[in-house]
Amino acid sequence: MRVHSWVERLDDRPVVHDYLGSNSASPSVLVHRPAAVAAAERDLRRLIRHRPDWLLLHREASPLSRGGLERSLVKSASFSVYDFDDALHLDTGAGAWWRSVASKARKAQLAAANVDRVVAGNEILADWADTVARDVRIVPSCVDTASYSKKTDYRTGDPPVLAWIGSRDNEQLLVGIADALREVHRLTGARILLIGQQSGSLEGLEQLVDRVQWSEETQHHLLARADVGLMPLDDDPYSRGKCGYKLLQYAAAGLPAVGSPVGTNAGILKALGLPGATSDAEWRDHLLELLTLSTEQRRALGLHTLRAVEAHYSYEAWDSRWRAAMGLPPRSNDGWSSRGA
Repeated sequence: MRVHSWVERLDDRPVVHDYLGSNSASPSVLVHRPAAVAAAERDLRRLIRHRPDWLLLHREASPLSRGGLERSLVKSASFSVYDFDDALHLDTGAGAWWRSVASKARKAQLAAANVDRVVAGNEILADWADTVARDVRIVPSCVDTASYSKKTDYRTGDPPVLAWIGSRDNEQLLVGIADALREVHRLTGARILLIGQQSGSLEGLEQLVDRVQWSEETQHHLLARADVGLMPLDDDPYSRGKCGYKLLQYAAAGLPAVGSPVGTNAGILKALGLPGATSDAEWRDHLLELLTLSTEQRRALGLHTLRAVEAHYSYEAWDSRWRAAMGLPPRSNDGWSSRGA
């Protein structure tokens, strides 16, 4: 999303190295694709020898690297950019020995310290990058609003539908607001549309969940069928570095939502005119409020969030500033400043 969607908007498209071209680089995936892994590692080292004129590194180059590969890549280019949208500098690999051996924190540190420019997804990430990098810009995660089906019927469903989209690793965030979700279900019959994995374990919540396998098509078209979007977060240092993409997706579909006002989420909720919840009681009350608004009130809120995301978080709104951050020629001169957003 932070690389491919931008590259598709360039007239002169760079060569993209996407390691395995997979959504996962877990040990089980790597072990079952040894030839592809070997080819990807060779390609990266060939790129270093080629010494490109311009290079954009997003997050990490290789799941097997300890940071030396990332450092060599960014130093090999005439102009290099390191882009990241999570608190990778805090990801030291806790929980599994193989993650600590090739921790994302070390890769982020070495890449940011040796690159010509760092592009961070929000102010919190940029504050860390300022401690190690010489040139830091901010470009938030953006959403292609045109690719999302728009909500047209704002009558509350029978039963109401609460949407959540994400990976299996993040599903447990719903357990953190389970009491509120169960109470909303008891009062309204609401069910949870989970766009992610078709199997999982959400403890007692699973009986309220309708699962749909994630795909580009489902994420772009199913959100408009829901009544309210959900984005709970833990209030910890890593979560504060997140870029609030779920909220942007909900807004792109014209879908009202409730989120945790943690880190960047707080600013996004304010910009979109959506409520933030910090306790079970607030989650329950905000969800019930959105579900019981009149049809016209829900329509007005949904259209407001759509207009706001188009104005503040769309690719069109950030095109010239992204190009400037990447060191690419602008389409027009907009007088953008270094850390401005």
